Amino acid sequence: MKKSAAQRLLRIGPGGLLLRAGLLWVIFALLIYPNLNMITSIFYQDGHFTAEIIGKLFSSERAIRSLVNSFILAISMVVTVNIVGILLVLFTEYLDIKGASFLKLGYLSTLIYGGIVLSTSYKFVYGSNGMVTNLLLRFVPDMNTQWFTGYGAVLFVMTFACTSNHIIFLTNAIRGIDYQTVEAAKNMGASSLKIFIRVVLPTLKPTLFAVTILTFITGLDAMSAPLVLGGPNFQTINPVIMTFAKSSYSQDIAALLAVILGIATVLLLAIMNKFEKNGNYISISKVKSKIQKQKISNPTLNIIVHALAYLLFLIYVVPIALVILYSFSNSQAIRSGSLNLNDLTMDNYFNIFTSAEAFRPFTISMIYSLSAAILVVILTLIASRIVHKDKSKVTMVYEYGMLIPWLLPGTLIALGLMTTYDSPQFIMFNHVLIGTSTIMLIAYIIIKIPFSLRMIKSSFASVDTSLEEAARSMGASPLYTMLKVILPVILPTLLSVMTLNFNSLLSEYDLTVLLYHPLMQPLGPVIKAASDESASINAQVMLFVYSVLLMLISSLALWLVYGKKLSFKNRKY
Repeated sequence: MKKSAAQRLLRIGPGGLLLRAGLLWVIFALLIYPNLNMITSIFYQDGHFTAEIIGKLFSSERAIRSLVNSFILAISMVVTVNIVGILLVLFTEYLDIKGASFLKLGYLSTLIYGGIVLSTSYKFVYGSNGMVTNLLLRFVPDMNTQWFTGYGAVLFVMTFACTSNHIIFLTNAIRGIDYQTVEAAKNMGASSLKIFIRVVLPTLKPTLFAVTILTFITGLDAMSAPLVLGGPNFQTINPVIMTFAKSSYSQDIAALLAVILGIATVLLLAIMNKFEKNGNYISISKVKSKIQKQKISNPTLNIIVHALAYLLFLIYVVPIALVILYSFSNSQAIRSGSLNLNDLTMDNYFNIFTSAEAFRPFTISMIYSLSAAILVVILTLIASRIVHKDKSKVTMVYEYGMLIPWLLPGTLIALGLMTTYDSPQFIMFNHVLIGTSTIMLIAYIIIKIPFSLRMIKSSFASVDTSLEEAARSMGASPLYTMLKVILPVILPTLLSVMTLNFNSLLSEYDLTVLLYHPLMQPLGPVIKAASDESASINAQVMLFVYSVLLMLISSLALWLVYGKKLSFKNRKY
C-alpha cells in the first residue's frame, strides 16, 4: 500500500502536487472555512456555546415574518410557475397553435434578462408611473396607483421570470415522448384531455419534479423581486438578511437567517436526489416515433387557447418592448409614463457612451464579470483534469468540495466571507478582505465554480483517449499534451462556460450589494438605486439604457453558445 502511494506521488510530480495543494487551499479557505466560521460565531461566543441568538431571532417580528413570507412565496410559485410553464410548453410543442415559433421567441425572453433588471422593468410597466397604471387611471380615476406592490406583484413577476427551466427541460421531455403511445390511446377512444393526463403527463413527471424543486428553491432565495416590488408589507429572507447584515447589532440574526436558508436548500436538494434515485422512468419502446402536434377540434376551445397563448406572449414581451422604447425617450416621457414615437432620440445612448461617470458602472461590471469568468474556467479546468484522470477517493474531495456553493444561498456565502475575513486570518496569509476590491471577485468565482466544474468535467468524456496515449508515447509532457491535444477538443465547452458565466454576472445583485467596494460600484446596485421612487430622472433614464445594453450582451452570448454551436448538446452529464 505504501509503495503504491509512493508511486502515485512520483507519477503526479512536483507540479501536480502543487496544483492539488492549491485546490485544497481554495476549497478550505473559500468554500468551507468561511461558512463554518460564521456558523461557529453564531452559537459559540465568549468561549462557550450559547443559543441566545435563537431567542433573538424569534423576538424579531420582521425576521419571522420574512421566513414565513419566503415559504409562502415558494409554495405559491410551485403552483403558478408550473401552471404557466406547462402551458408554455404545450402551446409551443404539443398543441397545434398558429405562430408557435413566434410565440416561443417571446416566452424565451427571460433568458436574455432577469434578476434586478427584470424586476425593475416590470415595476416601470405596472408601477405607480407605469404605462399600464396610467392606462387604468383613465377608466378608474380613483384607483390606488401603488396597486402593483406586495405579495401579488412579487408572485406575478416571479411566476413569469422563472419559466425558463420549463421551456428548456420540459421541451426536451415532450419531444422525447413516443407518439405511438398517443396513437394507441386515440385508437382506444380516449379523449385528448384523457390522453394528456394519462399518457403525456406521467412521462413528464421526473422533469416536472426536478423543476418544481428548483422553483421552490428559487422562491426561498428570492431577492430582486421582493426588494423592488415587495414594499414594506412583503419582504422575504434575502432582502431582510441584506438589511440586517449592514448593522452590527443585527448581523448575527442575518447570519442565522442565511444558515436556515442554506439548511432548507440542502434538504430540498437531498430530497430531489433521493426521488431521482428511487424513480424508475424507463421507456419500453425501442424505436420512438416523433411527437406530432395535436389539433384542438373544438372551435370555441381552440379560440380560447389561442387567445391565452398570445396573452401570455404579451405579458412576456411588453416589458422588454417598453424598456427598449423608454431607452430612446426623453426624461419627461419617462416621468409621465407616456410615450410619443415622434420624441424618440439617441441622446441617452450618446450620453452614456460619452460620459465616463455614466459608463463607469458598466465598465466595472464588465471587468469583474470577465475576470471571474476567466479565472473560474482556469480553476475548474485544473480540477476537472485531476478528477477525470485520478479516480481515487482522495480526488473525490476536490469534486464534492467544489460543489459546496450549489448547496448555499448567495447571501450565506457573502456573509461567510464578510464575518471571516474582516480581520487577519492565517489561512488567507493574514490579509483582510473586507473593504478591498478583491472580495467581490472572489465571491463571483465561488458561485460559478459548481456549474463550471460540472460542464467542463463532462467535456473531458468527449476526448478520445487514444490521442492522449499517442502524445504520451511520442514523449510529450503532460503540460504539452494538455495544451496541444486536449485543450483544442474541449475549447468550445470552455468558451461556452466562460460566456454564460460572464453573461450571468453582469447584473448580479445578491452578492454584489453586500460586497462591492464603495468606489467601484457595479451595475446591480446602480440599477436597484434607479428603481427607487426617490431616484433622479437621469438615473432612471440610464437604467433603461443599461437594461438594453445588458439584453444585447445576453443575446450575443446566447447566439455565441447556441447559434455558433458552442453548446452542450449531446453531452453526458
